[in-house]
Amino acid sequence: MSIPAPLAEIVDDFAAVEGQDKLQLLLEFSRELPPLPAELEEAAMEPVPECQSPLFLSVDAADRAHVKLHFSAPAEAPTTRGFASILHQGLDGLSAQEILDVPDDFYSDLGLADAVSPLRLRGMSAMLARIKRHLRA
Repeated sequence: MSIPAPLAEIVDDFAAVEGQDKLQLLLEFSRELPPLPAELEEAAMEPVPECQSPLFLSVDAADRAHVKLHFSAPAEAPTTRGFASILHQGLDGLSAQEILDVPDDFYSDLGLADAVSPLRLRGMSAMLARIKRHLRA
């Protein structure tokens, strides 16, 4: 199992900051979550009920060499949006195998355990698990 370069860069960014600066970085990521493409509606996406806030994801693995990921979360859920943005920026466009090789607990390397509740961290874990389930199907 390994962390692909784009995701490793994000992990390094979080490792470089301490305490409340980690939350600030997570908020920055939340603002960077791209909008859904016009052809994709939230109703057609998979909900991730493990997240404390509404989150929907779509995994397009038609081209297994370049998986496309889309996430939808409300603006008033910055933690959830931040986690989705981290996964989008770190995994979108990678191969199915690269994503499957990401350790399930990579998010612990972000060092957010002291700043974010375990329930919220479980939401990020659930997002990655659902992405991997789609890729294995």
